[in-house]
Amino acid sequence: MLDQIRTAAHRSKHTLLADCIGALSLIVMLVVGLHLPALS
Repeated sequence: MLDQIRTAAHRSKHTLLADCIGALSLIVMLVVGLHLPALS
């Protein structure tokens, strides 16, 4: 199983950074959206 994870990570190195940036931006948008009612 670990070998499959390593192989998948090795194959998707180019898109891994873009996926992490996308996930981080979604989390930031969620947190900002949840805090918007408290700001007004």
